[in-house]
Amino acid sequence: MNYLQTAKDTIQIERDALQTLWESIDDRFEKSIEQIKSCKGRLVVTGVGKSALVGQKIVATLNSTGTQALFMHGADAVHGDLGMIGKDDLIICISKSGETSELKILLPILKNSGRVVIAMTAKLDSYIAAHAHNILYTPVSQEADPNNLAPTSSSTVQIAMGDAVAMTLLKVNGFQAEDFAKYHPGGSLGKKLYLRVADMKPQDHSPSVRLDSPMRDILVEMSRSRVGATVVLDGDDLKGIITDGDIRRWYEKGGAVDAQASELMNPDPSVIDAEEMAASAYDRMRVKSINQLIVIQESKYIGMIHIHELLREGFV
Repeated sequence: MNYLQTAKDTIQIERDALQTLWESIDDRFEKSIEQIKSCKGRLVVTGVGKSALVGQKIVATLNSTGTQALFMHGADAVHGDLGMIGKDDLIICISKSGETSELKILLPILKNSGRVVIAMTAKLDSYIAAHAHNILYTPVSQEADPNNLAPTSSSTVQIAMGDAVAMTLLKVNGFQAEDFAKYHPGGSLGKKLYLRVADMKPQDHSPSVRLDSPMRDILVEMSRSRVGATVVLDGDDLKGIITDGDIRRWYEKGGAVDAQASELMNPDPSVIDAEEMAASAYDRMRVKSINQLIVIQESKYIGMIHIHELLREGFV
């Protein structure tokens, strides 16, 4: 058996199915989007079997991109779960054959209650296609299964159609990166969109020495803070930064052991405002090949942020 060829054949069949889907998108899709736009309630997706699993994925994508959606299993719906549907909700029924028995029971009930029903099906002459208000056509001529039985190509095009609906609604609703962050606060992607430098608690690392501080005080302060650096202040005014690299380079060139901070410091340190995004701090460190940034708030030094803290938050 040629494993690679079987894999390639599978992907080829599914790719062909997606091509057919692409060619089949027409004004029925536009009408469906307009109906969903006009819906005052939620978008309810239902199906049975593999279509139910596809429906759950579509609902997850819709909810994460700004369209309120709810999944209702077709089998559960006919045994009490119809109560979860609101009077203003719109329903998408997913069925490759369009003849799923549970959906054939549901569809007239939903229509008679005044709700809009959209059928996602591969069969235009099926029951749900004939009785729904509109159709999301997902044509499939062949499953990737050699027996043409296991849902493969059909589930692929259903997912693609769901993505097409979700992405179209995303654009219609003007859904932006900032909105995305509201729905994804726990992941690293969300953090890049909402986490500010101030949220990293830079005040926990606020090492500082004076212009006339001796080497011993500098080393003690750097060890205490554990960020590999300390700022140099004159009163409240920021004058520079000293990193462990600055100290190594000082000794490598024969600098005095009893040097003061004013001799060691870099007078042009890299700073970032506490209100800037943490992702910007990471980008700045990466571009400048540095490990820490001085954090300021209203032009005053409040602490430091180290690249290791950003790495722990997933900024890679």
